[in-house]
Amino acid sequence: MLIAANLLLNYGAETETFDSGDIIFNEGETPKFYYQVLSGRVKLNHFNEEGKELILAILSKGLSVCELLLFIDEKYPVNAVVFEPCSVLKLSKTSFTQLVKENPDISRDINKFLSERLYYKYIMLKNNSSLYADIRIKGVLDYHKSFDHNQEQFSFEVPLTRQQLASMTGLRVETVIRTIKKMEQQNIVKIINRKIYY
Repeated sequence: MLIAANLLLNYGAETETFDSGDIIFNEGETPKFYYQVLSGRVKLNHFNEEGKELILAILSKGLSVCELLLFIDEKYPVNAVVFEPCSVLKLSKTSFTQLVKENPDISRDINKFLSERLYYKYIMLKNNSSLYADIRIKGVLDYHKSFDHNQEQFSFEVPLTRQQLASMTGLRVETVIRTIKKMEQQNIVKIINRKIYY
């Protein structure tokens, strides 16, 4: 969800910078701020009972971080971890609530954005329950490409490593590598300099 930076600043937002590995918030903490990524990337993750990392989303420039939790009284169900140096705009929950109340167009945009994200999360959840690796991977690629304005074939450079794709789909890295090669042969993706284009 992209809210104009000058509007956030007018309501008291501050810029914070983070290094790789920094934690913006931890699972179990109470949401107190609206965060919007200005540069770099943030992953939302969770660790299962065996300590295996599950990546739920990768957020880049212009995206907000778990903003839906500012509308309910629940704790964060994920960690927000910086994996590429980044800067974010940070606005208190009180000021964010005031901004939404005083700007009905922003409220409508947030509702539309949250509806789109929920739709793609359902699709991703459905795909991740598939027995087929290519369907799981395609679901993740569709989700991340949905944030991009250009929807033409091979226009989207996938910002994920094979390891991250494995963490998001519950597949082994070897399975992801093998499946991506197969998808390239089927003209579903292109590989250029080890980068995946979808």
